[in-house]
Amino acid sequence: MNLLLCILACKSKVMFKNIMLCFAVCCLLLGCSSKKENAKQKPIVGFLDFVEDATLEQAKQGFFDALAKNGYSEKDSTLEIIYQNAQGDQPTLLQACDLLISNKVDVIAANTTLSTITAAQRTKEIPVCMMVAPRPDIAGLTDKNGNAPKNLFGVYETLEYIDTSIALIKQLKPGAKIIGTIYNQSEPQSRDAFNQLEKNCKRLGLQLVSVPVNNSSESQLATQSLLTKKPDVFFALPDNVIFASFETILKSCNEAKVPIFTSEAGLVARGAVASYGADFYLWGYQAGEQAALFLKEKTLANLKPEIVKVRKRVLSNPASGTFGIAGDSTFTLIN
Repeated sequence: MNLLLCILACKSKVMFKNIMLCFAVCCLLLGCSSKKENAKQKPIVGFLDFVEDATLEQAKQGFFDALAKNGYSEKDSTLEIIYQNAQGDQPTLLQACDLLISNKVDVIAANTTLSTITAAQRTKEIPVCMMVAPRPDIAGLTDKNGNAPKNLFGVYETLEYIDTSIALIKQLKPGAKIIGTIYNQSEPQSRDAFNQLEKNCKRLGLQLVSVPVNNSSESQLATQSLLTKKPDVFFALPDNVIFASFETILKSCNEAKVPIFTSEAGLVARGAVASYGADFYLWGYQAGEQAALFLKEKTLANLKPEIVKVRKRVLSNPASGTFGIAGDSTFTLIN
């Protein structure tokens, strides 16, 4: 009898151990499942930059500040960011974009024209949020009916702001007759902006002299070659080459006593005299608000590319003083 009780007790212990083991395995599986579910719930943003640059960095900062304000940030573990920068190399840009696509990010944030074009051409499924780029038709992204890709949204600029930027030269340096510039002949935005600049110079009776470049390593020689043509001012176009090598251009122009005007407020902070154009931080912020709306609603139904809302007249206090140029109360001063 005692032997039978012992056997039953042993069997009960074995059964209890088996039950507890099954329970532990179930808990482990449920825990893993819960972790996977949480991982799925945290959105992933792929940020695609073409070149590393202080001006473009402002747009990137604005974008992520807008996301954070709307409850999405890496700091709070409510967002995962995969950042890719092509360092100004187009083949690398293609690879960087493909990497984001292979990681199945929820949205690709494309900073500058080439990043936007690349992302929009390489994926039709993942939403692409554009910034620091021209209107989709100017970027060559619309179909024969004028429709932008269905997965494209974000914030664009037109070329009309260049008209006002050139008008600044007439206002602040009325004696200027010759406008000089360098432009990236392989970049669509640069070519389009150059054509707009050329058209406006003709309209205003100004002479335009220019030197084409292919990459930032050519900027110094190109600028020095341009300066031999004796321009009265240098106009810095919205161009990745200019963004990446602006300090080199600025040094050459300052030595030749040629003031720089531009359409980019960020370049005024880096030494240009004056600009009229979009504030890059607010440009990125506006795009970030759109991206946050997509992450919340999980649909592009209420989103489409929209024009940048904030443009500013900006004047550099130090640079304007160096060249004896005075603005008025319509300018935001940068010290």
